[in-house]
Amino acid sequence: MNLIITCARHLEPETEDELINILEEFGDSESKVSITNMSGILTAETKLDPVEVVSKIRDMVLDEPWSIRYCLRIIPIQKFIESKIEEIEKTVEDLSGQILEDETYRISIGKRNSELSSKEIISKVANKIKNKVSLEFPDKVILIEILGNKTGISILKKSDILSTEKTKRSISE
Repeated sequence: MNLIITCARHLEPETEDELINILEEFGDSESKVSITNMSGILTAETKLDPVEVVSKIRDMVLDEPWSIRYCLRIIPIQKFIESKIEEIEKTVEDLSGQILEDETYRISIGKRNSELSSKEIISKVANKIKNKVSLEFPDKVILIEILGNKTGISILKKSDILSTEKTKRSISE
């Protein structure tokens, strides 16, 4: 899986259809979109670059705000692993080369159906990274999305995560 999508509760089937159509339009007719057992959360597997997909969807929202009705947030995922603190720690360490020497970072955790301690994850992950932390204006975000026994991890620029609502609001301002 390389995308996590959020939507309004009980609109998962419509969101699934919308996303399949979008990915098909972008050239992936074999994408797999799954409705999770968590209300308002879907995951997708696409052969396309997930960061590129998010960028193209952002352009769609800016051009035709009405074209995206159900997808609320779309998050690209670089690695999907088991929800174990050691696995998360190791994966972030493997991906941390994406944070350049002079760049700042922050750790963001989204947690659903999990008893893992966010505090413990943050302290273990932060110990592995030598860069400075910036909570307000980080160059990179270490995103840890825990969905029950699976966790998606990405190191992204803030602009790589799409909130369709915020993007639509920015048009009208």
